[in-house]
Amino acid sequence: MAGPAVASSSAPAPASATAAAAASAAQQLPGLKRDQVDRAVASLLKHVADQRAKAASTQLFDEDEIIYLTIALKRSPHPGGPKKLKPVRIPIPHPLFKTEGAEVCLFVKDSKGGEGHKAAKARLAKFTSKGGVSKIIGLSKLRTKYESHEAKRQLCGSYDLFLADERVLPSLPKLIGKSFFKKRKQPIPIDIRAANFPEQVARVVERSTFMAPPAGSCVTLRAAREGMGAAAAAENVLAALAGAVAKVPKKWSNVQAVYIKTGESVALPIYQTLPDKPVRIEGGGGGEGGAAEGEEDEDMEEGGEEEEEAAPSKASKGKGQQQAAAPKRKAAAAAAAAKGRQPKPAHGGRRR
Repeated sequence: MAGPAVASSSAPAPASATAAAAASAAQQLPGLKRDQVDRAVASLLKHVADQRAKAASTQLFDEDEIIYLTIALKRSPHPGGPKKLKPVRIPIPHPLFKTEGAEVCLFVKDSKGGEGHKAAKARLAKFTSKGGVSKIIGLSKLRTKYESHEAKRQLCGSYDLFLADERVLPSLPKLIGKSFFKKRKQPIPIDIRAANFPEQVARVVERSTFMAPPAGSCVTLRAAREGMGAAAAAENVLAALAGAVAKVPKKWSNVQAVYIKTGESVALPIYQTLPDKPVRIEGGGGGEGGAAEGEEDEDMEEGGEEEEEAAPSKASKGKGQQQAAAPKRKAAAAAAAAKGRQPKPAHGGRRR
């Protein structure tokens, strides 16, 4: 497949407007420094350019590199809960693709005879350039032709974006495999029966990126492209970050760190914060009850130390009393011997 067409924008917004939007996005994220984002993007693009120059003879870099945004969360939003399938749309100022050049594949519902597939083709044929869709694949064909892992991997690499009839979205994860999710190419639901179908495709392709609903402690989404330049890439990163954080439970207060990277590079940090102070919880209690139990444990420990300190003093006091009583016992024993009888043993001891 030829390299995807990259757009500066089909209807480019004024530079001042996008810069103002980026500044506004940065202000919504306390502690995030715009200059740190600019430096990280510039370093990442320089690294990609150096790698491209080294591999020029092997033609390994025939496409623009995608810049990914990774958000590490302090707490998982839904630990152990069901995983949501519908990707979340995040608006961005500069498009990753343009409709005229992007390779877009659409998954549709059909019967074993492929009737739904044929109907979808006939419907899209009414639109200019098929509404921006390059390939239509029915579920029956997806089950048979793309059954093997290798076939699914090749399908994933053959197109820039994947759309899906919103009615078949729940059936797709088992049919497309893990490659789509690893490459952040999970299908985006769309209403193919709507009259504004081409407008839906244009909005998906040119004015959006998408985030899988967070199920763990890390969120990754496509934010920019190498070919759009450092300034536009930084603006996209800020817009994608602000949009993604708005969809995360507890929003910015739940963000531990933010990184940017390409598919093969190391992750460059653009924001980091210290983790929350751990809270000690004893037993099943929590909150104030757990803290009270912890304080009670400390009091008990301190009381134990006091008892240990008091124990030696008690032992020494008892020993002194015994030493003081020894002469009296000797005198009583002498008096008893003089009277010709044995004295009673002290403390109920055994007679000698």
